[in-house]
Amino acid sequence: MESLSREWLDYQADRIEALLAAHRLEALVTGVQVSPRWVRFVLELGLGTRISSIQNLVEELALALEAPGVRLTRGRGVLAIEVPLPDPRPVRLLALLEEIPVLPPVTAVLGLSTEGDVFTLPLMAPEVTHVLIAGATGCGKTELLRSLILSLALYNRQAHLQIALIDPKRRGFTPLGGLPHLIAPVVTTPEEARDLLEYIVEEMERRDRENAPATPRIIIAIDEVSDLLITGGKEVEQALIRLAQRGREAGFHLLCSTQRPSAGAVPGALKANLPARLVGKVASGQEALTAAGLPGSNAEQLRGSGDFVAIIGGQFTRFQAAYTGPTDIRHILTGLAVSTPSWPPEDKSHSLALDPDEESLYLPYDDRGGMSDGD
Repeated sequence: MESLSREWLDYQADRIEALLAAHRLEALVTGVQVSPRWVRFVLELGLGTRISSIQNLVEELALALEAPGVRLTRGRGVLAIEVPLPDPRPVRLLALLEEIPVLPPVTAVLGLSTEGDVFTLPLMAPEVTHVLIAGATGCGKTELLRSLILSLALYNRQAHLQIALIDPKRRGFTPLGGLPHLIAPVVTTPEEARDLLEYIVEEMERRDRENAPATPRIIIAIDEVSDLLITGGKEVEQALIRLAQRGREAGFHLLCSTQRPSAGAVPGALKANLPARLVGKVASGQEALTAAGLPGSNAEQLRGSGDFVAIIGGQFTRFQAAYTGPTDIRHILTGLAVSTPSWPPEDKSHSLALDPDEESLYLPYDDRGGMSDGD
C-alpha cells in the first residue's frame, strides 16, 4: 500500500516531531507499529514534557497528519499517537487462529491489538470472569461476541465447555445455532430465557451445594442484555445478578452486550459484577465513562466498525475486533461436526455433570427421553 511506504511513515514521524517542537515540547518518534486499522507512532518524551500538553494538541496533530482524528494512548510504559488508516482492512478470526495453534483453556480471541499482537481474553482469570460489551449501534458488538463464542468453541471440547445463547433481537446468534457446544437451541423469547436461566442457576447452586467441580465451564452469552432485562422482568434480572455474583467459583461466565450501559438499562448490581469491559464507539465522554467504568478510555474517539478498547484489571488495550463472515462461520461449524441439542430437559433432576466413566458431557434430555452426549 502506497500510504504505508517507508517514506510516508518517515514523513508522518517528522511532522509529529516538528509540530511538538513548534510548541516547545521535546519528544522523538522512536518506533512505528502498523496494524490493519491504525499506524501507531511511539514517542519518547524529554525530561519535563507533560503528557497533558501533548493531549491538548490532538486536533492540531490530526490536521498536520491529514487524518480525521488521532488518539493519544499509554500502555506498556510508552506513549503513542494512533493515526487511523484511510482504508482499513478487516481482521478475520480464522486468519488470527492460524497464528495461535494452542490457547489456555476457556480463553477467547478478541482480535488484533495496536501492537500487532493477537489479543486474547482468559475468562478464568479473576479480573475477567464476566464481560460487558458496550457501544453504539454499528460499532461491532454482535460481531465481536460471535467471534468470542466461536473461538471458545474451536479451542475447547464439549466435555469442558458448554454454551447458552440468548438473542432477544433474533438476529445476532442465528448463524451459531448449529454449534455442538450449545446446551439448548438459541433462545429468543423472554419465557425461554427465564426457563434457561432458571435451569442454569439451579446447576450453579447444585455445584455449590455439593462442592462439585466447576466442569464443564458454562458460557452464557446475551446479545443486547438491556432488551432482555426489559422483557424478562425481575426473574431474569435476579437470575443474571446471582450468576454474576456467584458464578465464578462454580464455572459460569456471562458475556453480555448492550448499547445502553447506563444504570437505568443495566442494574448496578449486575454491572458491578461484570469486571471486564470491551467498549466500542460511543457518543460522548460521559458515555465512555459509564461503559468503561473508569476514566481515560477515550471510547468516544474510537472509529467504530470493530474499533474497541478493552478495560481489564484497570489497564486499557485498544484492538480491532476479529470478524467472522458467513462463509467462515459455515467452515467452523462444519469442522466442529455439528450436532443439535434439545431443550428443555424433560427431567431437571439431571444436571450437566460429567459421567465418571465417560469423557463426554451429558447434555439435557432429548425429545425421546434419552441422553445425548457430546464429542
